[in-house]
Amino acid sequence: MNLMRRLTAAVFVLLAGLLPAAATDTLYFSAIPDEDETALVTRFTKVAEYLEAQLGVPVRFVPVKSYPAAVTAFRNDQVQLAWFGGLSGVQARLAVPGARAIAQGTEDRAFVTYFIAHESTGLTESDAFPQAARGMSFTFGAKTSTSGRLMPEYHIREATGDAPEAFFSRVGFSGDHSQTLRQVASGAWQVGALNFAVYDKAVAENAPEIATTRIIWRTPSYPDYNWTIRGDVDARWGAGFADKVQAALVGMTDPDLLASFPREGFIPAANADYAPIETIARQLDLIE
Repeated sequence: MNLMRRLTAAVFVLLAGLLPAAATDTLYFSAIPDEDETALVTRFTKVAEYLEAQLGVPVRFVPVKSYPAAVTAFRNDQVQLAWFGGLSGVQARLAVPGARAIAQGTEDRAFVTYFIAHESTGLTESDAFPQAARGMSFTFGAKTSTSGRLMPEYHIREATGDAPEAFFSRVGFSGDHSQTLRQVASGAWQVGALNFAVYDKAVAENAPEIATTRIIWRTPSYPDYNWTIRGDVDARWGAGFADKVQAALVGMTDPDLLASFPREGFIPAANADYAPIETIARQLDLIE
């Protein structure tokens, strides 16, 4: 009987040794802090619970303090999956060989930046770039934000022939889209550029900032946010794991989860989708 127990124990040990060591490893993911941290934690903790149920492995959300911190965490393998903007996604994939974009929101194929102004400026919406904003104060969002810096700066230069610092009297960086809206609404900055979805959400919620701000211009569309995953996840969680994560994201249909992004849904994405972002980022010396 003792012999049988010892043989049985040996078989279990052998089988355990044949199983992938990372089968129960936690999958960590993060997101660029494009809104207040409290809102991000609430929003992505729910996403973590959804992914854990779909993937069968522990999943945890890791908040970060800045866009560069999200890229660094991904590069250093502190997180294996991240919700990036167009530019931060390009930066992350360049830093981690084999990393790939796997999903984007349906809206992210044709994303838009709003230029907004405080009501006291007298500026109103136009189809053309607001040349009348020359000499006013202006704020971007985060320094490496696609919708809050990269694309606004590109269009400022294209439309005016000037760098932002030459066109506007004063230029700053609010840090995120929510802050841009608040600061323009308060009059701290006369004009600002932000993610259209953040502004539209504020309108839908009848946020107080809407009372003193106006959309004055909408950029042409460009590819933006994306889920990017490291190239070594299949070796850690088993063959096909990256595809399984992609399927889980594309299969996310819970209205509450989608509303927190906000997105109507997610679709497959690929690195090549973001080639225009990389090209512009190189032109502006935001990546080497």
